[in-house]
Amino acid sequence: MEKWYLMTVVVLIGLTVRWTVSLNSYSGAGKPPMFGDYEAQRHWQEITFNLPVKQWAKFINPDWIALHTSRGYESQAHKLFMRTTVLIADVLIYIPAVVLYCCCLKEISTKKKIANALCILLYPGLILIDYGHFQNIYNSVSLGFALWGVLGVSCDCDLLGSLAFCLAINYKQMELYHALPFFCFLLGKCFKKGLKGKGFVLLVKLACIVVASFALCWLPFFTEREQTLQVLRRLFPVDRGLFEDKVANIWCSFNVFLKIKDILPRHIQLIMSFCFTFLSLLPACIKLILQPSAKGFKFTLVSCALSFFLFSFQVHEKSILLVSLPVCLVLSEIPFMSTWFLLVSTFSMLPLLLKDELLMPSVVTTMAFFIACVTSFSIFEKTSEEELQLKSFSISVRKYLPCFTFLSRIIQYLFLISVITMVLLTLMTVTLDPPQKLPDLFSVLVCFVSCLNFLFFLVYFNIIIMWDSKSGRNQKKIS
Repeated sequence: MEKWYLMTVVVLIGLTVRWTVSLNSYSGAGKPPMFGDYEAQRHWQEITFNLPVKQWAKFINPDWIALHTSRGYESQAHKLFMRTTVLIADVLIYIPAVVLYCCCLKEISTKKKIANALCILLYPGLILIDYGHFQNIYNSVSLGFALWGVLGVSCDCDLLGSLAFCLAINYKQMELYHALPFFCFLLGKCFKKGLKGKGFVLLVKLACIVVASFALCWLPFFTEREQTLQVLRRLFPVDRGLFEDKVANIWCSFNVFLKIKDILPRHIQLIMSFCFTFLSLLPACIKLILQPSAKGFKFTLVSCALSFFLFSFQVHEKSILLVSLPVCLVLSEIPFMSTWFLLVSTFSMLPLLLKDELLMPSVVTTMAFFIACVTSFSIFEKTSEEELQLKSFSISVRKYLPCFTFLSRIIQYLFLISVITMVLLTLMTVTLDPPQKLPDLFSVLVCFVSCLNFLFFLVYFNIIIMWDSKSGRNQKKIS
């Protein structure tokens, strides 16, 4: 009983922080003619109610979504409505999945489960984007569906997992970040069961769920060919270029030294992006197919999502949230590295958050999250090779370099350098004016530093995956 009482308190804290952040500014507030993501979301409501998919009901306030004339509409009532829809989505989809996931964690105490839920619900990146910036596609919905999919894997319920991931993909195509490891995991299970027996039956069931869920979601848009093509163009905006704005991935960072977008034709950029993305995620996916395990699945989620973010075509800065979710899922397993990554992920969106006048909420929520992680997991005491899950890798290296005993110290120093750099860059961005000839200097530095951190984490998580030879033996046997 006490467990559920404390979990209820944790949820209420998470909701309070979310609603408090929602009282602040948002993307494009009072900034015509472009406005921002708040207006983008309102505009989607406008065209949804007024254009093709036939006769949607206007039952709240028609002025909010009047076709053409509602451009840039802002009011306290509409802001309240928009903020409330985000909160309801969290309460119905994302938060229950977080609570259930933490309750299902094994080999940790009830106290740690509650602490884990608190840290995940206080992750500042998601709160600042959905409740501050106002993301034009509610992240809590797609991430919530993805988390339900992970729950399906944890509970050995593949049908639930398949349905949840299909819903996530149909809601937001970038959930392919998470779906690819899931289907690799299922393929590995089918191979283990035997494709001529139970494995084939499982494969057919999963295929039926995938086809049925996609058909149901796409049915309203199949009435007209042009409408279907328009949706596809919106989902895969190839015409918008290799990257947009200041995003902490490889292409934006490399563009500082060599103008890729200007030098290479669009189709070459697309092929190059695909090849780098595919090659960077291939090892982890192959390992998961050959050795499917719940632990391997979670770490492959992180690796694949990070590969997509760093190398894929047309990535937004907010897409780092799709990497942050699986990192939250391994917070109790590698608290030091997970906390570090989640701090960097929030920092990488600093230019966007400053543009939306969300400096104070960013600082407060980041400090609250960091304190919660330090208090809950004593992260600075979890830096040994074993705690970092690098013991197998270190033993392998020491066969050739016996003096290789300083890995954990190097990581501690890198963490210190990373945090100091983030603090200094934040202070410089807030207090100093960039040179007139380099107006984007601080934004570019934020992205570049964040990208270097993300590359380090990509290597780190792949090392864990490739050297985790025990995962297949230690995990619950796949039935």
